This record gives sequence, C-alpha cells and structure tokens, in this order.
Amino acid sequence: MTITITAFERSPDRGRGLARDMRVRWALEEVGQPYDVRLVSFKEMKEPAHLALQPFGQIPTYEEGDLALFESGAIVFHIGERHAGLLPDDANARARAIAWMFAALNTVEPPIFDRALARILERNEPWYEQRLHALEVSIRKRLDDLSRRLGDADWLDGAFSAGDLLMVTVLLRLKGSDILDDYPNLSAYVARSEARPAYKRAFAAQLAVFTAAWTT
Repeated sequence: MTITITAFERSPDRGRGLARDMRVRWALEEVGQPYDVRLVSFKEMKEPAHLALQPFGQIPTYEEGDLALFESGAIVFHIGERHAGLLPDDANARARAIAWMFAALNTVEPPIFDRALARILERNEPWYEQRLHALEVSIRKRLDDLSRRLGDADWLDGAFSAGDLLMVTVLLRLKGSDILDDYPNLSAYVARSEARPAYKRAFAAQLAVFTAAWTT
C-alpha cells in the first residue's frame, strides 16, 4: 500500500524545512519507505475532505490503506513502530526514545514555536519586547537543560532515534539565531542531523515543492 502524506501547496516557511511535513518526510526517508505527496492549498485545508483527515485543518496527514493519521508526532511514532530504524529494539531504550519524542513536542517546542509566531504576529504590539524576552528566557532554560543532558554525545540516548528527529526539527526554528549559537553542542547536534542522507533527501523534496510553487 502506498503511503500518501499532505503538505503545503505554498509553504509559508519558504522551503526552509520548518513545515511539519518535513518530520514525516524525514522519518520515511530514515526507514526507507517510499511515499506520495498530495499538496493542499490553505483553502483546501479548511474544506470537508481535508477536515475528515485532519480535524484542525492543518498538515501533515498520513494515509496508508484504510489508516488515516494526523499530528506529526503521532505519524512519526507510527512509522517508527512499523519500520526499523527510528525506535530501538530494546524495550527500555525504546521507551526512552519515546520519552524524548514527547519532550521535544511538549517541553521544548512550545516556547520556540510561540517565539516564531510572536515575531510575525505581535511585532507591532506594545507588549512585543516584553513577551519576546519572556519567551527567550523560557527557551534558554529548556536549552540549558537539553545541552547539559546531551553533553558531548552525538545523540540523546545512544543511537539516533525518533526522539532526535523530532528534537532537531524543533531546534531548527532557532537555527542562525543568537540563542542556538550560544549552545555549541546543540548547534553541532543540529548540523550532524542535517548531514544525514535521509534528512538531505527530505529537505530537497520539500524545497522542490516550494521552488515549483513560487516560480510559477
């Protein structure tokens, strides 16, 4: 059965690999599974056909046979459960990798994503500087903890896992910022992930969509 995912027809991230279909593309590349992509416009994302797959009108979605999933973390977890390469065989190591998946999405991502939104939507508001400062304090607290835990290791818990994949997609929103630059081991962690062949293939595929959409 062919896997089909959805992605932005015209991604607002301008092909930088920040849209959340990137997580799913990367996971599928890591486990060597081919997939098709159905591009959707912002209008189509709010129509009944897409809402039946993604009740919040977002991307990505995942379809395989009679299975339809939404939420990038859940999709990556499903891929890791079904195919070797993202979750360890050892039960304890597998549980720790899953814990890191939750940590990436529930603990580290929220202030980083809120900062990105504030920089776009709240820049002209009188509270902007105060809010940005509060978010960056929160981000640095999380990165302090993450940096200390990673230390000089290549990955969060032994071999590369779905926990690393999700954590890196979160940290990529800080790439090139003074915040991430202040954590050399986390910057190196992100660069190490970007050097993986599976990441490069996923990034190229997402960028190709942006290039085609914005040059027509």
